[in-house]
Amino acid sequence: MRVVVLSETYAPDMGYLTTMLPRYMAREGADVHLVVLDLAAYHYLPDFQKTYGQFQQRPLEAGAVQEADGYTVHVLKHHRTLGFPRAIGLHDKLAELRPDVVYSSVAIGWLPLQAAMSRSRLGYRLFTGSHTAAILFPLARVRRPFLTLAGLRCLVTRWLPGRLVSLGTELCYAPTSDCGEIAWRFFGVQKEKVRVVHLGVDTDVFHPLANEADRAERARLRAELGFAPEDIVCVYSGKMTEAKNALIVAQAVEQLRGKGLPFRGLFIGDGVQRERIAQCPASVVVDFMPYRELGRYYRAADIGVWPTIESTSMLDAAACALPLVVADVIYRDHVEGNGRVYRTNDLGDMVRVLEELSSAPLRAELGAAGAAKMLDRFNWQKIAAGRLRDFAGRPPARAAA
Repeated sequence: MRVVVLSETYAPDMGYLTTMLPRYMAREGADVHLVVLDLAAYHYLPDFQKTYGQFQQRPLEAGAVQEADGYTVHVLKHHRTLGFPRAIGLHDKLAELRPDVVYSSVAIGWLPLQAAMSRSRLGYRLFTGSHTAAILFPLARVRRPFLTLAGLRCLVTRWLPGRLVSLGTELCYAPTSDCGEIAWRFFGVQKEKVRVVHLGVDTDVFHPLANEADRAERARLRAELGFAPEDIVCVYSGKMTEAKNALIVAQAVEQLRGKGLPFRGLFIGDGVQRERIAQCPASVVVDFMPYRELGRYYRAADIGVWPTIESTSMLDAAACALPLVVADVIYRDHVEGNGRVYRTNDLGDMVRVLEELSSAPLRAELGAAGAAKMLDRFNWQKIAAGRLRDFAGRPPARAAA
């Protein structure tokens, strides 16, 4: 089976769906091609340079074709149409590749719309995904959203084009139920075509301490970072933006140390809050790093904390047997039975939850449950195999060449 995955960007060091899913589908025997644009990941962020400028590689040049982890990456030139990136030459590339299946990582935008327009001529099956969570979509909290100006704009620019795409789509995959609801309420996806399938973990990289070598590496890395054996290290990785608010973790650690508890903070990434976090004496800040290096940092920590919105890093940390602390405004399937929830942006409640996790037996119990859950339900190998089973249904008749 030949599968083409469409994504605006290619970020091989970030371990996201658009690199991990192709990798694991290729392991399952599919002929996988990733078609991307000549754009950097997170190019749309206002603070992109501050957050990722030192870490991001330059995007590949248009026209480049290269092998990566068992699949092939093709880079197309982009042009901004109505303010959004549109692929130049996508139809010709799809005609060249002649896929059985095209999977767009998003359900709205130029890429899925272009793929839907080419589908009738090229005869492939079309699938999409939708990853916008309710917490990131203000209209989801409006009682009658389509009676507002923002709602009418959404209807014209998102719902209508999304419905045109959905009419030619077989399934739209959402990683959480609230992402699925946003897809059918606001992005035009037909409700019966939404399927909730969680994101996955690369269990080659993210796994619990397994042997003496892992334990020795944990001790060595903790010593390099300045952590004592008895320290309880809380790790956060990702963008250090106001929306992510990693600073509250550093502040909670300071309060816990004031109580005489041996808490420390470990922060991996960059952003506007980095300097303030680094000023907290009990916290250590390190730069963004390729995802393949993150596993050993999680295994050197004791608790994973993501204080506001969702992050795939939560799954990775849980797979390394870290109990999780997450906000009460996000979906919680990945934390039930293996972590704790606190009131979003409430410093006192963060201190309360972390203090509860000062118990080593409790951390061990929750961490073991999380690692088992990730291996059983959230690993990319099983997700890729399931995705290919969906893709392998009877295809439409292929158009004549």
